[in-house]
Amino acid sequence: MTSEPLPGVASLLERLASFRYSLFRLETLQAYSGSSADEAFAAYRADRPIPVTSELREWCVRVRQRVRDGCAVQRVHVVTEPTTEYMGFELASYAPNVDAGEDVRIIRVEEGGAWPADVPRQDFWLVDAHELWVMGYAEDGAWLGAEPVSDPGEIVAACHARDAALAQARSWASYMQEAVT
Repeated sequence: MTSEPLPGVASLLERLASFRYSLFRLETLQAYSGSSADEAFAAYRADRPIPVTSELREWCVRVRQRVRDGCAVQRVHVVTEPTTEYMGFELASYAPNVDAGEDVRIIRVEEGGAWPADVPRQDFWLVDAHELWVMGYAEDGAWLGAEPVSDPGEIVAACHARDAALAQARSWASYMQEAVT
C-alpha cells in the first residue's frame, strides 16, 4: 500500500532546496506528530540518542553550504512553558540544525501568558522574503500539507511576523542554557 503525498509538499521541498538568499520558518505548535517524529520521540523518551534521519542529514548539509555561501536560514519556535516532555524533545532535536548554521531561536511564553505581539498562531515558511507557504496540521500535530500563498498582503504580513518573531526571540543556545540551569 502506498501513501499519497501530502498536498503541496513536493513543491515546498523544491523551493526549500533552491532558495536564493533566505529561509524563515515559524513554528507555533507545542507538539508535532508523524512517523519519523514518533520514532525519534520514542528514542528521546527512552533516554537514547535522537536518531538523525537521512532527511535531516541532507537538510543540514544543504544549510551548512548555503550559510557558507552567505544565505540566512532562520527558525523561530514559540514555546509555552512549562514545557511538555514532547517540547523538550523538540528543543533537543534542533542541535543538528544549529550545528549546521541554522539560526534557531525561541520565544518563551509562560502558561496563560500573552502570545507574542504580531506573531500569528500559524506555522509557515517564508522563502526569499517573497514566497509564503502556510503549513496545515491536524489537531494531533500531524502534517497535512503546505499551501502556497500568492496574496501580496499576506506575504507582507508574513515578513512583518518574521521580523516581530526574530525581535522577540532569543537564541536556541541561550534558551537551552537557561533551561538546564
